[in-house]
Parts: sequence; C-alpha cells; structure tokens
Amino acid sequence: MPGVASLRAAQYYAHPRNAFWPIMGALFGAGPEKSYDERTAILLARGIAVWDVVKLCTRRGSLDSAIVDSTVVTNDFDSLLGEFPSIRRIVFNGAKAETSFVRHVAPSVRDVAVRRLPSTSPAHASLSFDRKLDAWRTIAQPRPAISGSYGRDEGHQENDDEHDRVDRRNRNPRP
Repeated sequence: MPGVASLRAAQYYAHPRNAFWPIMGALFGAGPEKSYDERTAILLARGIAVWDVVKLCTRRGSLDSAIVDSTVVTNDFDSLLGEFPSIRRIVFNGAKAETSFVRHVAPSVRDVAVRRLPSTSPAHASLSFDRKLDAWRTIAQPRPAISGSYGRDEGHQENDDEHDRVDRRNRNPRP
C-alpha cells in the first residue's frame, strides 16, 4: 500500500528518501531526475510494471507495520495475470507485500515465480543503499523458468542468504 506521500502525489514511491527510484535510475536510467511519466515509461519498456498487492486497508501513517491485517483488500491478480500472460515473475518490495500476497493471493494464482527484495523504504535502514541496489539487480536479469505454482525465483542464493539474515533480525519468517 503506498505511503502518505505517494497517495498525495498519486505516484508510487514519492517519498523523497525512498530508494526505489534511485535504484531504478541506477539499473535502467529511470531515476528521480526524470518526470514520473518518463520513469514509468522506461520501466514498462523494460517489461517492468509497478503495482501494489494491497488495494485497500486501514493504516495510520505510512508504515507497513501499521496496516490492520483484517482490513486488507488485495488487488485482482487473477485478472492481471489473465490479461497479461507474459508476466512470469512478481517481485515484492519488502516483507509486508510478500506476506500479504502469500496470505491473500497466492492460493488462487497461476504459475508465477516470486521473489522478495529488501524494502526500498527509508524505514528499512538496516541495509545500505548499495546493498539494496545489489539485491535489486536481480530484476534486470532474464526471467526465470517456472516449475510450479507460486515458485520461488531461484538462482540468487547469496541474496537469499542475506534476506534470510534480515528476516531473522526482523522476525519475519519466509514462506
């Protein structure tokens, strides 16, 4: 779910300290120095779309930890994946998006690889920008082959190990 700054601006990752657009700038030339329309066009040209798992929820402020789980309504991934059958991978920007997907969406979706990357939020300060950028480099790699429903995007063990260490510190178990 977008934070307060993003909702006000009607743009994903509008908070000035969020690392998402600087990372997209480093990877694809879609950095914050470009207009929002230019950034999203660059990502779409690379086959990357930005969409939230959570469509509606109750939350005070911008922190994912403040989302009231019983109020979560997810976006319609079945329709999205049906309309765009070329989607083969879903990448989560942090643990809350992945947790919401697993809890509310995963049981009903077609075969698609998934991968959680470190949150680009300024609230996720346990990783430096450079470490986040290194982890996010995986989205610039070729799409994985699918070997079953809701399959983990394999092949990045080094990053997975780091994410697992972050998860243990934050007490967020991986599915």
